[in-house]
Formats: sequence, structure tokens, C-alpha cells
Amino acid sequence: MVRPERRTVRDLRKGNRAVLLRTLYFSGPTSRHELSGLTGLSAASVSNVTGDLIAEGVVVEAGLVESDGGRPRVLLRVDPEFGYVIGVDVGETHVRVELFDLDMNERAKADRPLHPSRHDAELVAGHILSGVEDVLAGSGVDRGRVLGVGVGVPGIVENGPEALIHAQTFGWDAVPLGTLLRAGTSLPLYVDNGAKTMGQAELWFGAGRGTRHTIVTLIGSGVGASIVTDGITYRGADSSAGEWGHTKIELGGRPCRCGGRGCLEAYIGAEGVLARAGLSAEAVDEQSALSELVESGHPVIDETAEYLGAGLANLINLFNPERIVIGGWAGHLLGRHRLTRIKQAAAENSLAHPYERVSIVLGRLGPDAVALGAATLVMEEFLLGRTPAAAPQSTAG
Repeated sequence: MVRPERRTVRDLRKGNRAVLLRTLYFSGPTSRHELSGLTGLSAASVSNVTGDLIAEGVVVEAGLVESDGGRPRVLLRVDPEFGYVIGVDVGETHVRVELFDLDMNERAKADRPLHPSRHDAELVAGHILSGVEDVLAGSGVDRGRVLGVGVGVPGIVENGPEALIHAQTFGWDAVPLGTLLRAGTSLPLYVDNGAKTMGQAELWFGAGRGTRHTIVTLIGSGVGASIVTDGITYRGADSSAGEWGHTKIELGGRPCRCGGRGCLEAYIGAEGVLARAGLSAEAVDEQSALSELVESGHPVIDETAEYLGAGLANLINLFNPERIVIGGWAGHLLGRHRLTRIKQAAAENSLAHPYERVSIVLGRLGPDAVALGAATLVMEEFLLGRTPAAAPQSTAG
């Protein structure tokens, strides 16, 4: 018989701290009285924990609000300048590094171009590390105030200190990206699939906020998805869940970069769309070329909307989500111009009952959603109390 785990006073206080910090972060300026109601914690627990957080500089006072018949109540909030987080988007054609304060306001950005056919691991790691140095220099933020670096990458990410990456489209097979990065920085590192990081960003701050059963799709050069069930990202047995782009849309169909045939990515990913229009992704700028196809009304775009709608229908039938968010730069471009047709195709290929209960919307966070989502990997650890404390703020003039 397994004995029940005993929780110490320290465990309880740590749990209360995480609950309060997360509630403050997502609810905005809130009084102690409101925090007690929102969290179910006693007034004494709220007072003790918020006192600790204020003493550490994590939480600050944010004004007063009138109360019924008593003294005005003090509003509290997480100090956005207590620390900073860095998010990295490793895409097909770029490495984007962004530095944010704790309110997720961008403070600095660095972009490094990548050739669509050259993704050497050492090159990508070098771009990430130099980008981190650039955003620190450009923002003037002290390295000691950075809580960590989150990295969103294509492919399957194995948890662990090495952060092994399996990304067939990059030619990566168990690439130890974590090891490569730790050789060049002492900052805490967190690595995850880019579609999953974007999904968390949309869930926290964007079109998925307020939902519990949501799918966020990432459509760029490649295609992926983040599947959120009951508020938790579904990862599968070894974190490879969400490879929606490599589900089959046509038996024995077009060749895909993964080595298979008939994958959805070969039909709706930007590289696949350009190829179907007779253009080589290596010979043109993908974003400009796809935009021209959309603006000119090229027949391949209407066909792509059909394929995308059918792919969404598969997600609807399999997962019964309440919302599907179309994200990624190519997804935004297609959605802005063909959303009605995409929804029609989804309806035509879905079971009626689950389709009636889903909303299909565009992401709200734009092309920087992957980097923002990568930064939330650090924020999640911070809100749970698992990141190293930031260095004390300098008082020097």
C-alpha cells in the first residue's frame, strides 16, 4: 500500500505562493480581499504570502480602490520590472530573439536570417546566443535580471538537460540543442516545440484566452498544432503530439519534406503552396511570394483553403475543441483573405455536431507569437516558483 505523501508547512506555503502569484499575474491589479475570494485562501494566508512577495520586490502596490463603508483597499500587481524573460523563435527562414518585461512588453529584438535549406545546428545555436547578447546590449538590461531563455523549435523535443531535437525538415536527429546553448550561456534554458509555445501564448494572452479545449495551429513554411485539453497542452507519450502537418490528406500524394507523401504540410505549408504554384522556395522570398499569390487570386490559394479546411475538420472530428485558432505567418495571410472558404470546407468535412460547437478564428498575436510563447516557458516556471530569483535592482544613479 502506498502511504500518502505528507505535506509540510513549507510545501503548503509554496503552493499558496504559486496560486497567489499566478492569480495576480493573470487578473491584473487586485486587492487582498479579492485575492482571498479568487483563490479560496484565508485572509491571513493572503496577507502573509503577499507580504513576502512585496518584501522580495516581486509584487508592488498599484493604487487604491474604494470599498463599501471602509478604508480604500490597496491594489497589488506583479512588478513588470522585477525581472525579464527572453523568447526565441527558431523558424525555417530566421532566428528571432526577443526580450520582454514580466508584462510581456517587448524591450528589444534581434533577427538572424536563415537560408531555407541550411539549418546547421551549430549555426542556429550561434544565432540564438548572439541574439541574446544583442537584446541585452540593446535594452541595457543586466544579465542578472533575466529569469531565463525560452526557445521554440520545429520538431520533437525530448525533455532533459540536453534538449534533444528531432526535426526531419531541418535534418536534425537527436541534436543536443540544450548542450550547445549551455556551452555559451549560463542563463536558465527551456526548450519546446514552436507550435506548442505559440499555443501557450495564444492561450494566455490571445485568441485562446478563456477556453479550456482549444487547438492552435501554426502554419508557416511548415505546419504544426498545439492541442489543449481541459486547459493542459496534450503531449502524448514522448511529447510528439501535435504533428498535424504530417497527417495524411491524400494517399500517395505529393512528397513532403519529412520523406513521406500526401502530408497536409505538402499542401498548406508555404513551401508546399509555392511548389504547387510552380515556384521554388529557395529561389524566392517565401512571404513575399505567397502574399503575391494571395493578392493575385491565384487558383492554388483557393485550393489551399480547401485543404486547410479539410485538415481542420480532422481536428474537429478527433478532438471536439471549442475553438480552433489559425496562427503562423502563412496561416494569418490565408485566414485574412480566405477565412470564409476555410470555414466552409471545414463544415463540409466535419461531423455536424462537433462543428456546430467550434469557433474558428485567427490568432491575435501576429508573427511574434512563437517567441512570445517561448518566453512564457520561463514565466510558467517563475509563477510556480521554480526559476532563480532575479538580482536586486540597482539603485545607482
